[in-house]
Amino acid sequence: MGREIAPVRILVGIDDTDNHESRGTGFRARDFGLHLMSKGLARLKGVSRHQLYVHPDIPYTSHNSALCLDLEWRDGNDLTSLIDGCRAYLAENAAAGSDAGFCVAPFEAIGDDLVAFGRDAKSTVLTKADAAALAVRSGFHLEGVTGDHGGIIGSLACVGLRKSGHDGRFVWVEGVRNLAGITTIGALLGATGIDVLQGVQHQACDYKDSDRIDVSPWPRPVLLNHKAVLLIEKAENEHAGCEWKIVPREGTKHY
Repeated sequence: MGREIAPVRILVGIDDTDNHESRGTGFRARDFGLHLMSKGLARLKGVSRHQLYVHPDIPYTSHNSALCLDLEWRDGNDLTSLIDGCRAYLAENAAAGSDAGFCVAPFEAIGDDLVAFGRDAKSTVLTKADAAALAVRSGFHLEGVTGDHGGIIGSLACVGLRKSGHDGRFVWVEGVRNLAGITTIGALLGATGIDVLQGVQHQACDYKDSDRIDVSPWPRPVLLNHKAVLLIEKAENEHAGCEWKIVPREGTKHY
């Protein structure tokens, strides 16, 4: 028998896959990650959305956000099939007129320079040349697939932001899209990839596992201190029978 290959944590950044009529990049990132899981190629740990700079000199479809997949890759350090699969997926599924790009980087190899690039991308107009040069220096795979390849900027930036551990909100962690309505705190934490519950001002919440919480329409955790953190608050009259409710989507948009 051959030696078992230990999985390696890999980040995959994807950007600019959509147009005004198509499904968004968030959907595409989730779909690609779940496809990898269905094939037994990876375990999808999370998909996070990272808001980038909105500026007249930066083309974007609606909000200028990029998506990052956090994977346990089954083939260890051999990323060939992951890179080939990402390229093929985007070539087939990126919308007409998109400028799709992707980045593949081992989590532990991502340095401070890439984290800084991600942070700069939230307040500065960066170029494809900036992104390509950093990818070459870092040894990460960065590739444009459709259009003018402008998505390489966001796809590299969101990998840096995900590595920072303190930016963005999750569009997928295990189990969150299977929950709706009212459940208990214990069931919520037991059935999902959410790590922590806390209040809107980052304060701890005095809850019990048996407390009931309204999670409609579905929980949207944010990325804080390298954890998937669900922001909750005390329930009000319209949440009869519940001690807690999730903070509305509007309360997480600045992450």
